[in-house]
Amino acid sequence: MRKSIKEKLKTKQGLKSFILNLLVHPVKTRPRGWLRLFQPFYIKRGRRSVIYSNIRKDIVPFNSFELGEKSVIESFSTINNMVGAITIGSRSRIGLGNTIIGPVKIGNNVNLAQNIIISGLNHNYSDPDKTIISQGVNTSEVIIEDDVWIGANSVILAGITIGKHSVIGAGSVVIRDVPPYSIVVGNPGKIIKQYNFSSQEWTKL
Repeated sequence: MRKSIKEKLKTKQGLKSFILNLLVHPVKTRPRGWLRLFQPFYIKRGRRSVIYSNIRKDIVPFNSFELGEKSVIESFSTINNMVGAITIGSRSRIGLGNTIIGPVKIGNNVNLAQNIIISGLNHNYSDPDKTIISQGVNTSEVIIEDDVWIGANSVILAGITIGKHSVIGAGSVVIRDVPPYSIVVGNPGKIIKQYNFSSQEWTKL
């Protein structure tokens, strides 16, 4: 049902703009106050999950937001699903001051430190005769698989997949996919170690 409504709105731009204006303030680009009152009814949360009261919840009902059981979103973070769905698995921790802009899928047992940016959004800029802000956006899902640790002040760009049990060092900018069981550091991020299952040790590259 939701999908069919979305498809109809794509062909009726005037109606789409009208409805979007009802839901999202055009200047603040935040869900309107009346809509935020209904967030408890459309935010899906697992048992014993925690969302601290002082996070910015730019969460709308036309894209999904799910938080798994025993997962935590720490203070001063921003969660924005206005251009893409956000899914956070179970027993994962979103650290202080993180910014997550969908579409983003985060697995189970993921640990994000402080001030991390994960964004599935990019601004279009190809037409030099138009302002960048008027050219809209494009999206590409970020996928962070299970049991990943991302260090403080890291940036994960749109379309990136970070494989299972990988570590992203503090301050890294990840611009390429990361295979499972890898350690990445730097700007741009480079793989410096991978786990060797034959020798059962982390091997320098």
